[in-house]
Amino acid sequence: MEKFFIEGPSRLEGEVVISGAKNAAVAIIPAVLLAEEPCVLENIPNINDVNISLQILQELGAKIKMRNKTTVEIDATHIIAPSVPFDIARNMRASYYFLGALLGRYSSGAVTMPGGCNFGGVRPIDQHIKGFEALGAEVSIDHGMICAEAKQLIGSHIYFDGVTVGATINVMLAAVRAQGLTILENVAKEPHVVDLANFLNSMGADVRGAGTDVIKIRGVEHLRGATYSIIPDQIEAGTFMVAAAATNGDVLVKNVIPKHLESITAKLVAAGATVEEFDDAVRVTRNGPLKKINLKTLPHPGFPTDLQPQMAVMLSISEGTSIITEGVWDNRYKYVDELRRMGAKIQVDGKVAVVEGVEQLTGAPVKATDLRAGAALIIAGLVACGRTEVEEIRHIERGYENVAEKFRGLGAKMKKIEVPDADVQRAIG
Repeated sequence: MEKFFIEGPSRLEGEVVISGAKNAAVAIIPAVLLAEEPCVLENIPNINDVNISLQILQELGAKIKMRNKTTVEIDATHIIAPSVPFDIARNMRASYYFLGALLGRYSSGAVTMPGGCNFGGVRPIDQHIKGFEALGAEVSIDHGMICAEAKQLIGSHIYFDGVTVGATINVMLAAVRAQGLTILENVAKEPHVVDLANFLNSMGADVRGAGTDVIKIRGVEHLRGATYSIIPDQIEAGTFMVAAAATNGDVLVKNVIPKHLESITAKLVAAGATVEEFDDAVRVTRNGPLKKINLKTLPHPGFPTDLQPQMAVMLSISEGTSIITEGVWDNRYKYVDELRRMGAKIQVDGKVAVVEGVEQLTGAPVKATDLRAGAALIIAGLVACGRTEVEEIRHIERGYENVAEKFRGLGAKMKKIEVPDADVQRAIG
């Protein structure tokens, strides 16, 4: 078992370079299946979810060539079978994007029910199915596999019952090669939705309106290969911004798109941090105490749910009582019990968390319950007094590239250590 060991408190100072966006990469990699020529993707992050996506492509018959650490060439012109292997796909929720891409290219596809983070509530795929069926596909679930097949995909007018990133992306992937016009309403507007649309258009698709409430897609018969650079990771950038503010630090966060960070910047400033914007960087500093704020997560351009746990850590050492309302998932507070072990005073009632600031957190053995909760526990370890041991770091490495190295580069006392399973069992026993 691998753990992160963090000695705190630490003040973060220096520069950090943000990697390519996880959420964009896991949508764009399946999209290469739609091309009839090889594609080159640049600025891909070296994280587990990306590695799983590339492994899935290889299992389907694609040829993968790494040109360098952040650039991959993918030739998906000869696919063996349009079915994603169960053992690989079950570890990553975004594996369901392969279904939309396979359906768009081959008019059929199958993928296991999605895995990934579990936030306690239901993460349905009903809107994905609704979209595929509206395009003319027959969808069934058989032995844990979602299967979709169509004689011919036909453009349609689809209104999503709720704003959903996953369904927006998946139906886009299927619709780009459908016959006629597809209109998607009440769609997600996240930066990675726009990035996927830009990639599809670079291959010759006709996708308009990404980033607004309505996306119009006019299907095309053929898509060519393309070379495309993935956007910087908004959530990784936000994580380091919050960490800088929480540790009373001074950090220049490089390789970012400041406009993608506006909702994050606004809340950090309200909480007492100073954020300076540059062309492709932001600098986060703090001189005074952290202040209480109220925070509600919302679909983009609102405050991202993926930064809610990190903000909860910062607010747990702020002056006064802050209120967090989770406006996206039913339950994303599993990490709260771990923070309480470190001395945080947080009470949860449904989608609302009341965070009473304390002077100091203390190091403790904790466990990452999901990807972003794991990032939050790292920040907690940085502001806490003493040693924090973070277990289940596989969750964190799904979405953060070289996370320990990047934090060490800012002055954190953090390292990854392999702990023998026998020692772990003795500790548990």
